[in-house]
Amino acid sequence: MPAQHWLVKSEPAKYSYQDLERDGSTLWDGVRNNQAALYLKAMKLGDQAFFYHSVEGLAVVGIAEVCKEAFLDPTDPKGRFVAVEFKPVRPLAQPVTLAAMKAEPALADMAMFRQFRLSVCPIRDEEWATVLRLAGE
Repeated sequence: MPAQHWLVKSEPAKYSYQDLERDGSTLWDGVRNNQAALYLKAMKLGDQAFFYHSVEGLAVVGIAEVCKEAFLDPTDPKGRFVAVEFKPVRPLAQPVTLAAMKAEPALADMAMFRQFRLSVCPIRDEEWATVLRLAGE
């Protein structure tokens, strides 16, 4: 099965793409939404994700890659939710803002726009290519 693409959101004041680059990898933990948790469980080694800065910045700023598939989230005392581990791939040539994505007709059906509160969502191949084009890549 070919690698899938995802979008993960983080508030840069809490954990930014620059933090991921500095750390070399990070656990994507603390996800307590059932739909987002299902997406984490579906991630496979080598899948790539756009790293989106939420709250501040409101833009896709980089690409991360799954380097460890779903495992029990160490921050969940009940043992119901999972985490994955990401490593940085590269920052985008230029950030792609939420406004730019919403203005792009090819992105109108993005899962991110249908379930905006989710911190993890899938990205279709054509959406992935469109965001990369908007980033100047």
